[in-house]
Amino acid sequence: MSHGPSLPIDIAGIQHLLPHRYPFLLVDRVLEFERDRRVLCYKNVSANEHFFQGHFPGNPVMPGVLVIEALAQAGGVLSHLSKEVDCTGRLSYLVKVDKAKFSRMVVPGDRLELEVEIRRAIRNMTLYAGSARVDGQEVACAEILCAEVQG
Repeated sequence: MSHGPSLPIDIAGIQHLLPHRYPFLLVDRVLEFERDRRVLCYKNVSANEHFFQGHFPGNPVMPGVLVIEALAQAGGVLSHLSKEVDCTGRLSYLVKVDKAKFSRMVVPGDRLELEVEIRRAIRNMTLYAGSARVDGQEVACAEILCAEVQG
């Protein structure tokens, strides 16, 4: 009988689950996991992030599309952990984003909490509902549809 992964999952464990690497790996740690249901991860937003150089000089803000990408990556972590099989060679592609809403800017020093739930899974497609928070306040949310294919 499987009891699930040992939590928290650090960056080495996340790199085993996702194909993303620097500078595009946007999940630093997995804190909570409920098989086929939800995951809670976080991303430490550092002043050294490459995107802050141009977004925006003197007023650094994490691009909203990267917050959505971080939620999608957390969804990938949830799906891969739920399958309990080796997902090496499998890639998830973003198919659709709906109901995206941005409530507050994400800036250097923030810890971006990424909570994602599976709404529906059909064949190779999974619909996620994601919420990103900083200090308990929602900064963004979206419904995200991803398709998994052999890479």
